[in-house]
Amino acid sequence: MSFNTFGHMFRVTTFGESHGPAIGCVVDGCPPRLALTAEDIQRDLDRRRPGQSRFTTQRQEPDQVRIISGVMASEDAGVQVTTGTPITLLIENTDQRSKDYSDIKDKFRPGHADFTYEAKYGLRDYRGGGRSSARETASRVAAGAVARKVLAGVTVRGALVQMGPHKIDRDSWDWSEVDHNPFFCPDRAKVAFYADYLDGIRKAGSSIGAVIEIVAEGVPAGLGAPIYGKLDSDLAAALMSINAVKGVEIGAGFGAAELSGEDNADEIRMSNHGPVFQSNHAGGILGGISTGQAVVARFAVKPTSSILTSRRTIDRHGAETEILTKGRHDPCVGIRAVPVGEAMVACVLADHLLRHRGQVGG
Repeated sequence: MSFNTFGHMFRVTTFGESHGPAIGCVVDGCPPRLALTAEDIQRDLDRRRPGQSRFTTQRQEPDQVRIISGVMASEDAGVQVTTGTPITLLIENTDQRSKDYSDIKDKFRPGHADFTYEAKYGLRDYRGGGRSSARETASRVAAGAVARKVLAGVTVRGALVQMGPHKIDRDSWDWSEVDHNPFFCPDRAKVAFYADYLDGIRKAGSSIGAVIEIVAEGVPAGLGAPIYGKLDSDLAAALMSINAVKGVEIGAGFGAAELSGEDNADEIRMSNHGPVFQSNHAGGILGGISTGQAVVARFAVKPTSSILTSRRTIDRHGAETEILTKGRHDPCVGIRAVPVGEAMVACVLADHLLRHRGQVGG
């Protein structure tokens, strides 16, 4: 299976399967002499870790990361630092239950990658989906923690802004609330509603989708390149590569189609500190190049395909049948997608920052 690597200067390769012995990644291109410890990475992994509330899969994975290569103790700095060589990060799988999938090993789950993997490779890893499992995203979160080290001065944060058809009240947005509820929701008043709503979905044996918003502040102007190296196209590709993501928008996104030219234009004035944009419909990117404003991206996560409700399907031999999926699954996989989205945005920004330095210096 090819295409397990993304990035140009800051390159990430992920490996491993949902029910294999371990997953992980190799980060290549990270500059040397950046302080980096396992604890730095663990903080982000703990936010994505399963089993932390009744609203996520009850698979109990500690997601303890080990740094296998690419760092060493620095006597000058007094801390462990990157060496400039490939950084290998390993996360062991400890709570697999492959037997949960034995009843469906020959059946294709509707909405899942079962059929397409089989069509392409002639086989698939039915034990949790293998590489198509959300388990793979832990590797991305680990890589994103390294990317944050490259992005000194840039803050990348994410929040769940919609569950099913229910959107948050943007006037009540409070970043301090995001890490104080199980939904990564910035609207305190919406948390209780989401809890009741998702309890109903979970008890019915079903699932629901969500929309996640990622905001990167402190991004300097000038990142990205015209035409085929656009920052927004790379962000869209990175977010779209997350399992279960079916849509991405930057700034006003599809909403821009409803705006007039006057409303959509982000007017510019001058201040003592330089240009100041009066709005940010562009999401911090114009012509594929960052403006210096906050970079804003949203992505839509589909409902989890593994559900307890019986669905019609076919098996590997072409026979029509029905399927329901037992085991432990997220009723809303979009919840744990928040730190994953942050990680992918951080990796893309780190890559473009290094590419920018390579081309124009600074």
